[in-house]
Amino acid sequence: MVYASQYSKLIEDAPGYGWTVGETAFDWATLITNKDKEISRLEGLYRKGLETNGAEMIDSRAVVTGPNTVRIEASGEEISAETILIAVGGRPNHMAELAGHEHCIVSDDIFDLPELPGEIVIYGAGYIALEFACILAQLGSQVSVVLRGDEILRGFDMDVRRHVRGEMEKKGVRFITGAQLTQVELDGSRRKVTLTNGDVLEADQALLATGRKPNTETLGLEAAGVSLEWGGKVVVDEYSRSSVPSIYAVGDVTDRVQLTPVAIHEAMCLIETLYKDNPTMPDHELVATAVFTQPEVGTVGMSEEEAAEMYRDLDVYRSEFRPMKYILPGRDEKMLMKIIVEAATGKVVGVHLVGPDSGEMAQLLGISLKMGATKEDFDRTMAVHPTAAEELVTLYAPSYRVRNGERVD
Repeated sequence: MVYASQYSKLIEDAPGYGWTVGETAFDWATLITNKDKEISRLEGLYRKGLETNGAEMIDSRAVVTGPNTVRIEASGEEISAETILIAVGGRPNHMAELAGHEHCIVSDDIFDLPELPGEIVIYGAGYIALEFACILAQLGSQVSVVLRGDEILRGFDMDVRRHVRGEMEKKGVRFITGAQLTQVELDGSRRKVTLTNGDVLEADQALLATGRKPNTETLGLEAAGVSLEWGGKVVVDEYSRSSVPSIYAVGDVTDRVQLTPVAIHEAMCLIETLYKDNPTMPDHELVATAVFTQPEVGTVGMSEEEAAEMYRDLDVYRSEFRPMKYILPGRDEKMLMKIIVEAATGKVVGVHLVGPDSGEMAQLLGISLKMGATKEDFDRTMAVHPTAAEELVTLYAPSYRVRNGERVD
C-alpha cells in the first residue's frame, strides 16, 4: 500500500524528467484484490514450509489449561507437551471506552475497506497512524490526524518528529494537537467525531490507532499460573521464559520491542536455548527501525534527548538538503540526516534519517553501530557519489555540541 501511494508523486515528478504522462486514475478495488492474492500466496508458502518440516497444523482456537496442556476448542481435545510457546502477537486497541467506538475502524480494517474514504480522521500519532495517514493522503483522501500530545512519533528524535510532520503537512495532512476523541456518531454513512477542544469533524471513516494490545484475553494463561502485566503482556525473563518454567513467550505478546524481526530473533534465541544446549538471550540493543511514512524514517541508536541523559557531552552532526532526485521535478521535500556522537570517545550512539530509502540505509547503519563505529570510522569511509547516503560520511564538522546537557552552537 505504501508502494501504491508513492505513484501519485512519481507521476507528478515525471514531467521534470521529460516524460509526458497522459490521463491517470487510481482504482482502490484493484489494489485490494492484488494485495489479497499476494497475501494468500505468501500464506500458502509459509504453511507448505511448516508442513514440509513436519509441523502438525491445527486450525482452531486453543486455550492453555495447565503448565503442559492446551485444549483445542474446535474438538475439545487436550494436547500435552513438554514446552508451550505463546506467540499469538497483538491486535489494535479498539478503545471500548470511547462512546461510539463501534462506528470506528482500526488498522486491520484498512486493508479490506470496500472503497477509499474521501475523508478520514485518524486518532493517534505513532508509526501505524502516520503510515496510514501518508498512504491515504497520497491516494487522494483528505486526512486529519488528532493527537493528545504536541508532537508526533513519541520516543523518536525531536528533529525527526518535527521534520516528518512538516513534510506531511506539505502533502496536505492536517494535524490537530492537544486533543482527544470524546464521541463518534454515525450520521448516515458519515462519522461525526467530537474532540475535547470542542471541534466536531465529519468524515467517511474514523481510524483508531492508539497502540496495540497483547492477544492474551481468554487464553487461559493466568489460570495456568502465567504472570501478566498491564495490558495483558506476558512477563518473561531474559530467556523468554514466563513465570511457569514450561511456558515461554516471544514477539508482541511480551511487549518488549514490537517489530517482526525482533520476534524472529527472540524465537531463534529460544531454539538455541531449548534445543541446542546454548543458552542465548535476545539482544534488544541498537535495533534499527524504519517508519514507512512519506518521507520515510530510518533510525538506529539513541535520540539526542536520550543520549543527552546518558552522556555528559555530545557532538551532533546534522544536515538538511533536497535530494538530487527531487531537483529537476522541483519537488519541495527535504531530507534530514543526523549523527549523534559521544564527544569523549567519538563513538556514534545514534543515527537518524528522514527521506528516500532511509529504511535501507538504517539496516546497514545498524551493522556499523553494532560493531561500535566511531565518527572517525565514518570520516575514513569513502563516499559513494552521487548518492544521498554520501552525506553520512562527509559531515566533518559538528553542527552543534551539547555540553552538560546544554546546547552550544
